[in-house]
Amino acid sequence: MVTAPDGVELSVTRTGSGPALIVIDAAGNFSGFRPLAAPVDLLAEHFSVFVYDRRGRGASGDATTYTVEKEVGDLAALIDAAGGSACLYGMSSGCLLAVHAAAAGLNVPKIALFEPPLSFDPDPAFTAAVRDVLTSKGPRATVEFFNRAIGVPDDLIAGLPPEAWSVGHTLVYECLLLETASPELLGSADVPALVIDSTGSAGPLADMAGLAAGHLPKATRLTLPGEWHGVPGEVLAPALRDFLSREIT
Repeated sequence: MVTAPDGVELSVTRTGSGPALIVIDAAGNFSGFRPLAAPVDLLAEHFSVFVYDRRGRGASGDATTYTVEKEVGDLAALIDAAGGSACLYGMSSGCLLAVHAAAAGLNVPKIALFEPPLSFDPDPAFTAAVRDVLTSKGPRATVEFFNRAIGVPDDLIAGLPPEAWSVGHTLVYECLLLETASPELLGSADVPALVIDSTGSAGPLADMAGLAAGHLPKATRLTLPGEWHGVPGEVLAPALRDFLSREIT
């Protein structure tokens, strides 16, 4: 466990050895349900890979109130536990936390981002709608509503297991995080960044990857062969390894 600045206990696992790499989960992902998982075993051949349950999920604790700053504080605590410096690999909404960490000046040499969900037009009405569904219908309905709204295919929603419902309340957190995306935030993340998208995503996800790459000061964009919102580990891991291991010039 790692203790966040506000006292929340975060469940963390470490695999491998080498330079520190912290993996930041997508919305709804945690140790008990991780459909969008990093290729940890392959990356652990070259890095010390830290995977944690974000606050409110799985074995990690939570606070009575949520702020994005608290989640950035979680990363600061994890970086300290990893030795004081760590690269970050964010997946989907986890990308925004990686950007926040870099913009806040945490000791983050590089960030890698897989299909960051970006909109520079915040929609508080969507956040309110997610809150309303959570209050009136509960976590399962919230998970289904949120995923349908962000474009997850119906067959994937229908196949969600009961484990997915346990983090329904954290989707309100994700909405608040999504509201923070702005050109100014990305422009402040002045570290080398790799923005990855999948050929199987195309459409809005590809457009958002392009938006991110266009606003991050030191970004490289890379499109890899894969399915909707996913790339096979044997394809993704070498690309991450190449970027993260390359000397900063």
